[in-house]
Amino acid sequence: MDLARNFQPKEEILKVIDMISMYKMNVLHMHFNDDEGWRIEIPGLPELVEVGSKRGHTITEKDHLIPSYGSGPNVNANSGSGYLTRNDYIEILKYAAARHIKVIPEFETPGHARAAIKSMDARYDKLMKAGDKTGAEKYLLRDLQDQSVYRSVQGWNDNVINPALPSVYAFMEKLIDEMLLMYKAAGAPLSTIHFGGDEVPAGVWEKSPAVAKLLKSDPSITSVDEMWYYFFNRVNRLLKARNLYLSGWEEIGLKKALVNGQKQMVLDTRFANENFHTDVWNNLAPNEDLAYKLANAGYKVVLTNVTNMYIDLSYSKDFEEPGQYWGGYVDLDKLFRFIPFNYYKNQTEDAGGNSLKAGHFDGKEQLSEAGKQNIVGIQAPLWSEIISNESQLEYLLLPKILGIAERSWAANPEWATETDSRKSEELYQTAWSEFVNVISKKELPRLDAYAGGFRYRIPTPGLIAHDSKVSANLQLPGFEIRYTIDGTVPTRNSKLYTSPVPEAKILAFRAFNKAGRGGRVITYEK
Repeated sequence: MDLARNFQPKEEILKVIDMISMYKMNVLHMHFNDDEGWRIEIPGLPELVEVGSKRGHTITEKDHLIPSYGSGPNVNANSGSGYLTRNDYIEILKYAAARHIKVIPEFETPGHARAAIKSMDARYDKLMKAGDKTGAEKYLLRDLQDQSVYRSVQGWNDNVINPALPSVYAFMEKLIDEMLLMYKAAGAPLSTIHFGGDEVPAGVWEKSPAVAKLLKSDPSITSVDEMWYYFFNRVNRLLKARNLYLSGWEEIGLKKALVNGQKQMVLDTRFANENFHTDVWNNLAPNEDLAYKLANAGYKVVLTNVTNMYIDLSYSKDFEEPGQYWGGYVDLDKLFRFIPFNYYKNQTEDAGGNSLKAGHFDGKEQLSEAGKQNIVGIQAPLWSEIISNESQLEYLLLPKILGIAERSWAANPEWATETDSRKSEELYQTAWSEFVNVISKKELPRLDAYAGGFRYRIPTPGLIAHDSKVSANLQLPGFEIRYTIDGTVPTRNSKLYTSPVPEAKILAFRAFNKAGRGGRVITYEK
């Protein structure tokens, strides 16, 4: 759950915990910071929430961050601003622990860290004005003399922590120790902290005097690119000293190397036996086998494949459907049909929604028997760039999340291991039919009321015109389709669809659940 890009209140987090616990999902991974926000109070570092948790118009960013994701000019006006207090988080931890859910806190480093950097800049300026140079520099996250030029995927040129600074590790140590205290106060288990590692752009640290000085004094660091290993090696030591292990995105198990004259990220085996838990999202070409490579090399892997698990992606290739689409389109079936030990078999589309050609995965590394032991879980991220309220969150969350709940706990299905492709597809269709009937007739009606009720996505009708008539159908059973022949929005009292409708100038169709709530309207124009 990404609280950083757009904030969700404590009440919604508790509601989601209620729901996932009912379906035996036992880990909640909370993304607390990013370039656009810092969302949890850390005692002793008040600037993180005084500055980093708020967005609005500003020239200096000394009091709050600039707007992002349409958050607008006004501070505290919407989900662009907000944070959890220490007491809020302790309450969440207690609530989750009572429901057998482990909460993993994530602090994105060294990239995606602009909110933290700007907050510590504000702290530096404040203490320097007060004449406290030592205090000002204690938690500084950037080299003030750094002239490096870079730009992140999201367009930032000032969002990467500098790993050559001792103050960076003082900051990291502070985060770790404060987390330990919160978990202890809650009586909740803490075995790992997630320190990100995602999407650090080319060009960082290359013109940093602090990095240049470290390279001269430490011969074990052979290049600027090796600052990556240096950083996570030090973070790992901080965690191990407290009996914690490091979690991160896949890059914590990778390094930059020259491949055919160009720098690329390749497998780095140096941390393979350190119990690093890697969340591997990138299974886009040419990295389809990256998760299996890491698992085979000895890294613990949480399968987080974007093509099947990124539930913030749009349900379908439809202009009106909310959601991202850079990694493909993810509906309930993408999670249900995921095969952890052979996900080549379940991936049928590329990121554009186009069918993959036969032989697409030829030559890709297969998961070894030893590698299977390193697949420790599967995870569905709900990134919040376009989620600005609870209804939008629940729309993208449900019913998709039920697919990963099923695949997490159910036995390996017959269709996953069947080698005959025709028979495998028949077995899949039977299993899918059984699943959607349970979802639609049992679970979604339950979720209409459970924990206050969830605004899950109601499927949109699909339409086909044939012989001057329009037929309608739905992905999920158990819903009513209502329609109008004058283009007005169908209501619960509109005509019930039972058979194909004669063509008209404009027809409007809409599905309704048992509680009478309607989904999106689909129109047919002659």
